Amino acid sequence: MAQRVVFHVDANSAFLSWTAAYKVKVLGEEQDIREVPSVVAGDKESRHSIILAKSTPAKKYGIQTGEPLFQALEKCPDLVVVQPDYSLYVEASRHFVEMLRQFSPVVEQYSIDEAWVDMTGTERLWGPPRLAAEKMRLRIWEELGFTVNVGISSNKLLAKMAGDFEKPNKVHTLFPEEVEQKFWPLPVRDLFLVGAATERKLKMLGIYTIGDLAHADVHVLKKRLGKHGETIWHFANGRNADAVTPEPAENKGYGNSTTTARDVVTQEQAHQVLLSLCETVASRMRKDDKCGSCVTVHLRTNAFHHFSHQSKLLGATNITAEIYREACRVFDEAWDGVTPLRQLGVQMTGLTAEAYQQFDFFSGMTPQQYEKKIKLDETVDALRDKYGEDAVRRGKFAQSPGAHMAGGLDKARRTGITKPVPKEF
Repeated sequence: MAQRVVFHVDANSAFLSWTAAYKVKVLGEEQDIREVPSVVAGDKESRHSIILAKSTPAKKYGIQTGEPLFQALEKCPDLVVVQPDYSLYVEASRHFVEMLRQFSPVVEQYSIDEAWVDMTGTERLWGPPRLAAEKMRLRIWEELGFTVNVGISSNKLLAKMAGDFEKPNKVHTLFPEEVEQKFWPLPVRDLFLVGAATERKLKMLGIYTIGDLAHADVHVLKKRLGKHGETIWHFANGRNADAVTPEPAENKGYGNSTTTARDVVTQEQAHQVLLSLCETVASRMRKDDKCGSCVTVHLRTNAFHHFSHQSKLLGATNITAEIYREACRVFDEAWDGVTPLRQLGVQMTGLTAEAYQQFDFFSGMTPQQYEKKIKLDETVDALRDKYGEDAVRRGKFAQSPGAHMAGGLDKARRTGITKPVPKEF
C-alpha cells in the first residue's frame, strides 16, 4: 500500500499577491506592489482600516497584519495602500483551487487562500512528493502569477505545520521521522490550535516547546485543559488521522460581527446594528436549511475589551425577527448602558435541520403568526436572490447610512457577485 502523502498549499500574503498579480498580468501595470512597501487595508477614514496583508518590503518597517493602518503609516509614510477587492479574491481563490485539482482530485479547501491536497498514489504522474510540490509551486507562479508555500507530510496536521516553516515561495517536508528534529524544538505557540490563553496555561506547567508538550503527562493536560489538552498533546506528537475531504465540513454555528464606524453609545444604535447582523446570519441559515437554539451576542468596547452573553431558546429557529428579538434581550442584559462599543457580533449555535417552537400563553404568539413570519422571510429571501440584497430593506434602515445587512463576508463574496477575471490570471 502506498504511503499516504498530503500537501498543504498556502498562498503567500494572498490578498496582496492576488491584487498584485491582477494589476500586472491583467491590467498590465508596470509597478508590482509586492516589490515595494505596500499593504491591503480598508478606507483610511474608516474604523475598519486595519492591515489585511503586507508585502515583504513592508515587513522591514515592522508592519504587522492586523494593526491599524494609521500606525503602519507612521512607520512608513510612503506606504502604498490598496483597498481590498473581495470579488477579485473569490475569483483568484477559485482559479487557485482549480489548479490544485489538476494535480489531484482530492482537494479540501481550508480557507480562501489555503487547501490540503491528497497526493497519495500520484508519483507516476508527478514524481516523488518534493518534485511534485516544486512542479505545483512553479506552475502556480507561471500561470496564476503568485507564490505559495507547500508543506508535505503523511497527515494534514504535519503538512500544515510544514507549510508554516520559512516563507515565502518554499517547499518543506515534515514526515513523522522528522518530527523530533524539525517540530519539537519549535515554541509551543506555533502548534496548531494553541492560542495565547492556552500558551499561558502551558507555560504555567513548564511547557515551552512542542517537544515539552509531546512528552507531558496527558492526564495532567486533560485535568488542566480538558479535552483540548488531549487534542493538542496528540498534535504535538504528530498524530492526526483526519482524511482530506473534498466537501467542506458542516457548520457548527452561524455568526457575523461588525466594527462600527463610530462608537455605539445608545441602546437604539446597538439594536439597529444587531438587526443588520441578524439579517445576514438568519439568511445564511435559511439558505443552508438550518435552525438554531442558542443566541450569543459578542461585544468589544472602545478599549478593546471583549465579552459575550448567550441565551438558550425554547425552540430552534432561523426567523430573522425571532433571532433579533432574543439578541436584543441578551444585549440589554450584557451591556451596562454606558461603556462605548466598537464591535458587535451575533452567533447562532445548537443547530438542527428543522425548526421547532414551544407556544404558551405568555409567548404572545400563535402557530399561525409564527407561520406568517416564516413565509415573510422566504418571500424576502426570494426577492433578494432575484433582485439583489438591497431590493428589500426594513423601515429601520430607511434613513440610516449604515448597512442593513452587516458583518461577515464582503457583499460580493456573500452574494456571489464577482468581477470577471480572465482565465490567464
